[in-house]
Amino acid sequence: MRRLKILHRTYYNFSGVVTLQPHRLLLRPREGPELRIETSTLEISPAANIRWFRDAYDNAVALATFTAASSQLAIISECTVLQFDETPLDFLVADFAVNYPFQYDAESLEVLDPYLGHTSDERAALGPWVSQYYRPGEPLQTYGLLARLCTAIKETLIYQVREQPGVQTPAQTLALGTGSCRDFANLFMQAARHLGLAARFVSGYLDAPYADGRGGSTHAWAEVYIPGAGWKGFDPTSGEIAGSRHIAVAVARRPEVVSPVTGTFIGPPGSSLTVGVWVSAL
Repeated sequence: MRRLKILHRTYYNFSGVVTLQPHRLLLRPREGPELRIETSTLEISPAANIRWFRDAYDNAVALATFTAASSQLAIISECTVLQFDETPLDFLVADFAVNYPFQYDAESLEVLDPYLGHTSDERAALGPWVSQYYRPGEPLQTYGLLARLCTAIKETLIYQVREQPGVQTPAQTLALGTGSCRDFANLFMQAARHLGLAARFVSGYLDAPYADGRGGSTHAWAEVYIPGAGWKGFDPTSGEIAGSRHIAVAVARRPEVVSPVTGTFIGPPGSSLTVGVWVSAL
């Protein structure tokens, strides 16, 4: 078990006094067998009314509404989590799904169907790329195939910090040969779907300490539903299965749904954004 402290600070500085519209916050880690929240605080300035609820993906969402105008918005989330997922490869796959290809059972398929589809444009871009790593008829275990795709992204594409909003399509990432963690996660997710495997996008935090022991960042990866094992995370940025360094906050069918902070304001145009994330072992 590892105890981790996560400090996520977000500051918006506006060019004048603005009226803040409701903001949707995805900052609270997802609890489950692998992770427990020990303490959690959320501070917002100007003062906000906070209402918590679970969305359709079972993510914990804080909806912040404001009554006072301000020239700055500060959101400070701090939590301590207990991370138990120190042996992420310790799982069993249902017999019928050990080898690829396989078919999901009918009941699971009804739930997983939204995580399976992709557009014809994505299919056209992904087909030639996926065919480099799997050919029909090749004897291969399901986990081995997913690990191969995950490693291929890490080894053949160049990671690049990208401040621009949005997520690149698989075609864009493959054409450029570069991408951010969210671009790589989207490529992996769409590649898994291309192979008929249910996959979803994950946003959260990564414990990646610097030499002085401090560090961490927001991060993105993908999960694939493997019968018997459940949703298993794969991080194509690092080429590894998600484990004790990964703290999931939100999951969704599409990447744009899980931004940590979303909202609007009414007032003079122009604003600057400063975000700081620290993840440290305790």
